[in-house]
Amino acid sequence: MSADKPPKPTITPAENGPYVVKGLENLRNSRGGKLPTEEVFALCRCGGSANKPYCDGTHSKIGFSDAQLEGRVEDKRESFAVAEVTVHDNRGICSHAGVCTDGLPKVFRLGKEPWIDPNGASAGQIIATVKKCPSGALSYSIGGVEQRDQDREPTITVAKDGPYVVTGRPDFAGAGWAEGASQEHYTLCRCGASKNKPFCDGTHWSIKFSDEKN
Repeated sequence: MSADKPPKPTITPAENGPYVVKGLENLRNSRGGKLPTEEVFALCRCGGSANKPYCDGTHSKIGFSDAQLEGRVEDKRESFAVAEVTVHDNRGICSHAGVCTDGLPKVFRLGKEPWIDPNGASAGQIIATVKKCPSGALSYSIGGVEQRDQDREPTITVAKDGPYVVTGRPDFAGAGWAEGASQEHYTLCRCGASKNKPFCDGTHWSIKFSDEKN
């Protein structure tokens, strides 16, 4: 008889406090190096810890609030279709990592409307780029069947001066999911300033959030 599968790792945002992570072994820095974990550990999300990515209690000293803020991008999903592939996009959960606009600018066009032109590249190029989207804002369909998630080990990667990039479908408690959002991969704010907490909205860029160690 085969052994039972271990329970899925969990991530729970504590009220006005850190992300409490349980049962996750694969925590990586932005260079791919493995970071120490315990059965239960806490990751900073106020942006102020002196021991990033781990929580050191600074959130209680600075009065961190995990409330969503006015002015966040609307939770709205749009689709852009050609014969071979349909691209789905929800700007409300984009972390603005630039993977799409830097990687395939003929399709993902900054400052243009509509901002996605699926005629700008081959279906294969579009699919390869969409698969790299860390936030889950982008997905695609072929023949009416949506392709969104991948089969990966549960992992949290500390992005350079950016969010926690979560992959592999650890259970995430305490937050509503946006329209069409992936639960296999998503980005969690760690600068403390996102209007769409607990998810990243790219604010780390404008406030010049820095984490030199990771």
